[in-house]
Amino acid sequence: MRSLFLKIFLSFWMAQALFLVLAVLVTLAIRQQAESAWDAEQAQVLNGAVQAYETGGQAALARYLEQVRQSEHVRAYLLNENDEELSGRRLPEWAKDGERWRPHPPRGGFLGWMMAARPQRQSITSASGHRYTLVVLPPPHGPFGDPGIHGLGIFIAILSSGLVCYLLARYLTSPVVRLRTATQKLAAGDLTARAGVPPPGRHDELAELVRDFDTMADRLEKSVNAQARLMNDISHELRSPLARLNVALGLSRQRSGPEAQSSLERIELEANRLNELIGRLLTIARLESGDQAMQKVPTRLQELIREIAQDAEFEAQSRKCHVDVTKVDDCMVMGDPSLLRSAVENVVRNAIQYTREGTDVQIHLECRQGATGTEAIIKISDSGPGVPDEALDKLFRPFYRIDDARGRQTGGVGLGLAITERAVRLHGGTIKASNRSEGGLIIEIRLPALPAENETN
Repeated sequence: MRSLFLKIFLSFWMAQALFLVLAVLVTLAIRQQAESAWDAEQAQVLNGAVQAYETGGQAALARYLEQVRQSEHVRAYLLNENDEELSGRRLPEWAKDGERWRPHPPRGGFLGWMMAARPQRQSITSASGHRYTLVVLPPPHGPFGDPGIHGLGIFIAILSSGLVCYLLARYLTSPVVRLRTATQKLAAGDLTARAGVPPPGRHDELAELVRDFDTMADRLEKSVNAQARLMNDISHELRSPLARLNVALGLSRQRSGPEAQSSLERIELEANRLNELIGRLLTIARLESGDQAMQKVPTRLQELIREIAQDAEFEAQSRKCHVDVTKVDDCMVMGDPSLLRSAVENVVRNAIQYTREGTDVQIHLECRQGATGTEAIIKISDSGPGVPDEALDKLFRPFYRIDDARGRQTGGVGLGLAITERAVRLHGGTIKASNRSEGGLIIEIRLPALPAENETN
């Protein structure tokens, strides 16, 4: 059965049929048992009714039959030889002839007709020589008979349909849950995430969706890996001509006169930029492919932050700005010190490039207890022009720049924040960018930190 629609349709149909059949069968069985138990008491009720009529007349008989109705939940009628009702109540016409089933469906439709009570008749001749007949009818309580049986039928219907629907829901949602988990892992950067192979005999729409997702994830992984290998190979290949260019540049300095020095200095500047670009490309390729050799050791972030701020302060002097550490908690993380230093330093240098002259770049380190444990929160803010809201999520993409003019002015190529994002992700952390209300940009890095009791070990 390949169609998911057909599975849902037949499952609900079977569920409805199952609880209906079970409710009818069990109700009939219980009614039959109840009627068998009543047969043993019917003779006693008949003798009591005859005695009440012969000693007290119609009024005494009416009171006795009312007591029977309240205690036994049945309707009883006493007839004489002429089939006349002696208590003054009207006997239904269909019960006078002693028929075992009602000839027409009563209130409740077909099911009510199936569950209808059977009139029971028993006769006796009293000591006075008169013949009396007791007709007993259970009172009508809807399609399932008396209230107890009615509740039981509903309980059976709910239980059986609930069981079938539960199994159906588990069957239908299990691949959806696996697909959702794999999608979340894939979105988080785990290209090896797969939803899992469905059972061999399952070929419905959900199973095909799971297979298609795994195929898509496999192709995506191969494409990304091929792109990373291509970038890595190109970067390596560019290193050789760049090295030869630097050698030629040195020879040119020795052989040329003073009039060529400005041109050679320009060539050297562009060669250094190209060398830096190639280095960043290699770093991105290693981080993307997972080839970055990480040696995670306990690292005190406060010492790392102070060293970065001290180095960045020297660079910030050229733009007449400062790097200020506003708060630094004693916080330790498990990570690669060089990779963490590069991640934070890229953000600080980026903030120095874009903050206004005469302003401060602020670094804030806080160790806080979060929902998933202790977190180290690093906030780096500047007083620059900020970033359009629609571009905040794109800042960490390789080679992304808000505008080319801005990139040419600062000399950036859009790789620093991309390297930071991948380094933070490799350490199990997160990074996000937001605009300050007073102007400027805030980059927030969250890293899992070691508990306080482990920091002194």
